[in-house]
Amino acid sequence: MNIGRVLLPMAAVAGLVALSACTAAAGETRTADGRLKVTASFYPMQFLAEQIGGSHVSVTDLTKPGTEPHDLELTPRQIGELGESGVVVYLKGLQPAVDDAIAQSGVRHVVDAASLTALEDHGTEVDGHHHTTGDNHSDTEDGVPHEHDEDAGADPHIWLDPVKYATVAEGVGRTLAAADPDHAALYAKNTAALVKKLDTLNTAFTDGLRNRTSDTFLTTHAAFGYLAERYGLVEEAINGIDPEAEPSAARMRALQSLAKDKHVSTVFFETLVSDRTAKTLAGDLGLRTDVLDPIEGITDRSRGSDYFGVQRANLKALRTALGAK
Repeated sequence: MNIGRVLLPMAAVAGLVALSACTAAAGETRTADGRLKVTASFYPMQFLAEQIGGSHVSVTDLTKPGTEPHDLELTPRQIGELGESGVVVYLKGLQPAVDDAIAQSGVRHVVDAASLTALEDHGTEVDGHHHTTGDNHSDTEDGVPHEHDEDAGADPHIWLDPVKYATVAEGVGRTLAAADPDHAALYAKNTAALVKKLDTLNTAFTDGLRNRTSDTFLTTHAAFGYLAERYGLVEEAINGIDPEAEPSAARMRALQSLAKDKHVSTVFFETLVSDRTAKTLAGDLGLRTDVLDPIEGITDRSRGSDYFGVQRANLKALRTALGAK
């Protein structure tokens, strides 16, 4: 994974966040108009905080739209303001720069999405072959056992599974209520409404992908392992968890063979990373390309204005690629 670095030495970071923590203790965890200050590490966490907190929270996203979350570098100002948060919502392990700053921040109410649902290692490596399985796929394919790559680490992309994302939403709701008891009833109501919408989205994926002609989809970024597992699909990724890694020649040859064997029609790429590799592979095989968005950020190129809009576009793209009727 291509991870950015905190721009300051850790000693300086510690000094900044300690100062911020003192300020926060003095009552600066709210805005001038009384809203609770919430810091989110990147868009999926921001979306939950805004949907659940509503008008009673002021949410700051550490990752600007259009920036790959993996590449985030924190500025001194971001580090300082982090310590003034009433609540922090993040996903530990995705952005080490954020992890370090939060660990030193002294913020009392912190939601780690990774602690609210089970993370899994979806990656395997065989002769450079990065392979991701769904529920209906064996770890043995064509007589070749696939051993798990212990270096790949846990897949962080839990928000792409609506069921796991709903579990995280419930944790965010509980933490907002603990930090701001006066509005606990509203946070509970908003959480329930969001979970219901996510349940509806889960049903849409289940029904929409039921009658399909293929289970396998091909992507440039191994971001869709949880989605694949939830709906019995098989993700084959050109790259691993790092969206900008270059695939090996052996991997490219394996994908060419797989595309023919599994009747793959489409090579998916994403909005925040170059489509060059996807178009090269698709051109070699005579396949089409399309967007499958990991929803790490919303930009004017996104196929939807928020999480639900982009997920509906993802479902439509998958239905077409997998021949769903």
